[in-house]
Amino acid sequence: MAGGMWGRPRGAPVGALTLTALAEGIRASQGQPLGPSSTAAAPTAGRSHQVSDEGRNAARGLQTPHPLSWEEGTLADLALYTAACLEEAGFAGTQATAISLSSALEAHGARLEDQVHALVLGLLAQVPSLAEGRPRRAALRVLSALALEHSRDVVCALLPRSLPPDWAAAELWRSLSRNQRVNGQVLVQLLWALKGATGPKPEALAATRALGEMLAISGCVGATRGFYPHLLLALVTQLHKLAHSSAHSPDTPKIWVLSHRGPPHSHASCAVEALKALLTGDGGRMVVTCMEQAGGWRRLVGAHTHLEGVLLLASAMVAHADHHLRGLFADLLPRLRSADNPQRLTAMAFFTGLLQSPPTARLLREEVILERLRTWQGDPEPTVRWLGLLGLGHLALNRGKVRHMNTLLPALLGSLGEGDARLVGAALGALRRLLLRPRAPVRLLSSELGPRLPPLLDDARDSVRASAVGLLGTLVRRGRGGLRLGLRGPLRKLVLQSLMPLLLRLHDPSRDTAESSEWTLARCDQALCWGLLEEMITVAHYDSPEALSRICHRLIQRYPSHVPNFLSQTQGYLRSPQDPLRHAATMLIGFLVHHANPGLVHQDLLDSLFQDLVQLQSDPQPAVAGAAQVSSQQVALLACTQSRPGGPLRLGLVWHRSQPNRPVPVFADSPFQRRSLAGHWGCSGPRPA
Repeated sequence: MAGGMWGRPRGAPVGALTLTALAEGIRASQGQPLGPSSTAAAPTAGRSHQVSDEGRNAARGLQTPHPLSWEEGTLADLALYTAACLEEAGFAGTQATAISLSSALEAHGARLEDQVHALVLGLLAQVPSLAEGRPRRAALRVLSALALEHSRDVVCALLPRSLPPDWAAAELWRSLSRNQRVNGQVLVQLLWALKGATGPKPEALAATRALGEMLAISGCVGATRGFYPHLLLALVTQLHKLAHSSAHSPDTPKIWVLSHRGPPHSHASCAVEALKALLTGDGGRMVVTCMEQAGGWRRLVGAHTHLEGVLLLASAMVAHADHHLRGLFADLLPRLRSADNPQRLTAMAFFTGLLQSPPTARLLREEVILERLRTWQGDPEPTVRWLGLLGLGHLALNRGKVRHMNTLLPALLGSLGEGDARLVGAALGALRRLLLRPRAPVRLLSSELGPRLPPLLDDARDSVRASAVGLLGTLVRRGRGGLRLGLRGPLRKLVLQSLMPLLLRLHDPSRDTAESSEWTLARCDQALCWGLLEEMITVAHYDSPEALSRICHRLIQRYPSHVPNFLSQTQGYLRSPQDPLRHAATMLIGFLVHHANPGLVHQDLLDSLFQDLVQLQSDPQPAVAGAAQVSSQQVALLACTQSRPGGPLRLGLVWHRSQPNRPVPVFADSPFQRRSLAGHWGCSGPRPA
């Protein structure tokens, strides 16, 4: 290395006192008196009576009337010279040298920031060439000595070299992290750099990478005590900004893959690793595990799923890291009104998720929380309304909220008509949570959901259908005691109104909807004592016309006056664009008509059914066309047995009215044949053995 004016002379003894002499020369060159700071560097043990001739000569050489040059190369020499001093000085000499170095820098007061910057760059240039062991450790202690008094300047100097990733810069960040005296100060500076940016600017990105390096060091998280919530929220908000920017940048990869080897290859993965290190170091390993199992990390970095990831993170922390919830909740409150949209939405999602913790929710009065969530319902942004509904759902789980039922219900019921599937799903979920509470208002909800729930069972959105069917099952489960006693009139009416859609949804192309329908029908069978559980399970999993026939026969025996409604409900599915539903509806009509008593079905309804079934006989699906032919014959037979003038003629068929019995409809499917999953529920067929 070039010696420079402060270069180390060959063969010279090196110690803390040498750098002290340099500091004295600097101060003398500016006409400053030699105060205590210049003599504060005590010599190391064994060298107290020695001052090298080279040190005196260096000091005399600095006492010139010409101003000193503070170029980067000169300061790089000073940095390496200091490292050599520290290598030989021992612990006491290290402390003395730190004071001497600070004194040397303070001699140029107004230019202190530039001087520290140049020293840090000098270390960056020299550290890779130093050997492992004492030389490198000594050089890294120089950086710690600088950071002890000038942490802000050190951070500002290192940040530009952290983007793109720099091996030497990463080494310096990790060395700062290991020093218990300075790591807290450096982390605070990085936090401010992260929070001060309004978007994924270079400074914030570099701070994120630096935090990832520092937090990965065991024991560093202890330095975050006192601002842990600030740091956690800043990292999560940074992920929101990165996700938002990636959605608008064609050059940014849309898929994030966690790298298990080497440094994180993207800013998002680096932020995730920093967040994991923060959680793991503070005993939140289960939070990290829960996020991995639920796919929470992938959601956090997704442009359209980030807030879902925040909700999952909040839920995991409620379950496994409740010691930080109060601090997080307090830090979230001012962010809820932030002008920065990513910060505000991230805070709203965290606030919503933390409402699942009753002790945390009690930090604010219930009225205050409820009023805030109701305000979100009036926001023009659907995402804000969605978060408000989720918050109302969490609030509904907390005990002691019964007096707010008159406020909760209108907001939840009114959102069932929203056009956004997330809003409808959140409202259905909140209503379900409301039903899970003790003393749930089953009768009130049965009345209110009567006109609102049946249309949602046929909603075009798969998630809405599945949630609506599940809500009906929960409602029946909570009201089964009254249903057995013949009470719950509104609920009984709602069940009968939804019965045929539930049977048909066993064949829904959406697997979630089909499974939810099976669960809800089992609840209905238990509450209303039908004794059809085996048949319903068989229909759900097998192509069994016999099981479907027994279901229709039992339901018609129990509810003969509802047969026209059953047929009308099923008729609407004959025009379904989904082949499984058209096929199931055609078969269901055939069995309902076969088991119906003559005189229960109006002639106009029979005519309408017959016309629709005749049209279906030209359906492109052979199974649907064959079933339509069989069911149309059953409709014609029922019309004949009613002995009404003009009945058979209006159907275009000639039947003998004296024909006493109607033959059982025979469909092409064999009994107890497992339903084919080819092309169904997203499956390509049975898996090979």
